[in-house]
Amino acid sequence: MDGIHDMGGMHGFGKVEPEPDEPVFHAEWEGHALAITRAMGYTGVWTIDQTRAGIEELPPDVYLSSSYYKKWALRLENLVLALGLAGADELKVGHASRPGKALKRKLTVADVPASLTRGSFARPAPSPALFKPGDRVRTKNIHPATHTRLPRYARGRTGVIEALRGCHVFPDTVAIGNGENPQWLYTVLFEGRELWGDSAEPSLKVSIEAFEPYLEPA
Repeated sequence: MDGIHDMGGMHGFGKVEPEPDEPVFHAEWEGHALAITRAMGYTGVWTIDQTRAGIEELPPDVYLSSSYYKKWALRLENLVLALGLAGADELKVGHASRPGKALKRKLTVADVPASLTRGSFARPAPSPALFKPGDRVRTKNIHPATHTRLPRYARGRTGVIEALRGCHVFPDTVAIGNGENPQWLYTVLFEGRELWGDSAEPSLKVSIEAFEPYLEPA
C-alpha cells in the first residue's frame, strides 16, 4: 500500500541521527510489547507479513508520532481485536471477561529460544524462474491497497538481475490471508539516476530484493 511507512527517498524528514549508546529498551513496556509479539507469533494466529501490514495500516499521524515499540503495541491491539481474540472492553480494563479462543499452541519457557529464531520461508518452486543473473528487467508500477514488498521509489524502473535468491512465501498474498503462493525472489540492481533522476550521485547504485510478480522483461 502507498502509506506513510513507504518513505524511501522522500524529502523533509531530516537526517537519521542514531542515539549514542542507545539502550535495548527505553521503558519496561517496550520489552513487554516485544515479548507479547513473539508469544503471539509463536501461536500461529498470524504471520510476520500480517504484522508488517498491521503497522502499515496505522493512520499517518499516528505512525509519524509513535515510537518504534508504540507502533508494535498499537498493532498488537488492532490485530487482537480484528481476530476476535479479545474485546475492546477487555483491553481497556486489562483482563479477560469472557472465555478466550483456543489457539494452536502456546509459548512455554522451553520454547523461547526457538521463538527468537526466524524460521525459513523457502518453499518448493511451482515453476522455473523466469529470469537469471544479468537479465534486464523493469519493475511494475503497481499500487495495491494492501501489503507489498516493492518500495514505491523502485516502481516502474529498469534494473539488472544480480542474483536469484530461491523461491519463498509471497508476502503480498499471505499478509491478506490468501495463502503462501510461493514466488521466485531476485536481487535487482538499479543505477541511482534511474531511481532518483539526474540529481542523484553518479556513482550511486541501489539493490533491492524483488519477487517475480513485481518484474517484467525490460
